[in-house]
Amino acid sequence: MSAFLTYLLKATLLLAVFDAFFLLVMRRDGHFRFNRITLLAGSAVCLLLPLIRFRMNRPTLYSEWLEPVVVAAGQGAEPSAAGAAGGLLPSWQAVVLLLYLAGVLVTLGLYIRSYGSMFRLLRRTPGERRDGYILHLVPREAPSFSWLRHIVLGRNDYERYPAILTHERAHVRYGHSVDLLLSSALTVLQWFNPLVWICRSELKLLHEYEADDFVLNQGIDATQYQLLLVKKAVGEKRFLLANGFNHAQLKNRITMMQTPTKAAWKKLFLLLLLPLLAGTTLLLAERVTPATDVIPLAEEPVVAPSEVLPEPPPEEPVKYSLLEAKPRFLDGDAGQSFPRWVNENLKYPQEAVKDSLQGRVTLQFTIEKDGSVTGVRVLRGCAPILDEEAVRVVSQSPKWTPGSINGEPVRVVFNFPVVFQLTKKK
Repeated sequence: MSAFLTYLLKATLLLAVFDAFFLLVMRRDGHFRFNRITLLAGSAVCLLLPLIRFRMNRPTLYSEWLEPVVVAAGQGAEPSAAGAAGGLLPSWQAVVLLLYLAGVLVTLGLYIRSYGSMFRLLRRTPGERRDGYILHLVPREAPSFSWLRHIVLGRNDYERYPAILTHERAHVRYGHSVDLLLSSALTVLQWFNPLVWICRSELKLLHEYEADDFVLNQGIDATQYQLLLVKKAVGEKRFLLANGFNHAQLKNRITMMQTPTKAAWKKLFLLLLLPLLAGTTLLLAERVTPATDVIPLAEEPVVAPSEVLPEPPPEEPVKYSLLEAKPRFLDGDAGQSFPRWVNENLKYPQEAVKDSLQGRVTLQFTIEKDGSVTGVRVLRGCAPILDEEAVRVVSQSPKWTPGSINGEPVRVVFNFPVVFQLTKKK
């Protein structure tokens, strides 16, 4: 699996654990600002943790593997190694990557469209600079909203309901637009993750809770303010990137105004998240073995002229994941060029075609310091005739460019699957 897809998978799992914990434990407890910071900072940590390389000496969910080679032959036709089949895994990765990028572009396009509509409205409506914000009054009835330092109000709302302006000033004061920009970027990257979208809605709701709390602290009567919310509840959600007076869940907002804030010590529940994220990170760590964790460097022995030393034993091969520079095959990426070469040189045995034999053969071999392939053996076979063909081809491999650590070539062990598959002729 490519490095980017591996990173994306790890980040998605970590975000799923964090978001589920937040939604189950920390929502609606009255600590609005603390929860805002927790939601944004926790998401950032989940995106950064996969960039740190963790290793364990036991099996984990993470493992590196080369793409299988699929050799297809039409049943009853002349056996051949289909060139397209050899690229099965790269094609699968390409499809996944294309789907992901398509989702990114669609999500980003929706945000850009929303931002463009909002920007055009701000340009058409003259703004009046006030203490800490810029007020835009529109003559027609329109939903109020705020974006960065800009506040847009209908003139009728401005004259009749000063609480609405106070509410939008709170959004500007607390910098809620920056939160929405960050959460929007996260939803663009994780558009396929439903928990990320749910937490973005939760963040917007936290903004409304915090703004409502600010309004009530200004001495505005809670009952009258709640009646105003009900009156303004039916509105148009025009701008996805903006904070609006009436585009959050009304029932939750009124309920939160009547709910006492929980004790500050309950913030300590956040500590329960640490072992959850740590455990998830370790499950996604690379697996290493003690024999290949460290490569000892021995000093050159002092040999007398007449002394003959025995041939030193070969060094233990190094696991592929520990290399600084990965082996290359025919001056190309081994993950693509080697399966392609194997596919071009494999011949589906006629006897296997006749007997409808197919399956996966898993080989292991060593790439020596000089790039030669040695020690080809079958780890898991499917049929002797197919096992022999897979070993024959890999044993004839041209020399590789060996892998290295600290600039020095090392022996590398490879596990390589070959899939033999018969397809019926159409």
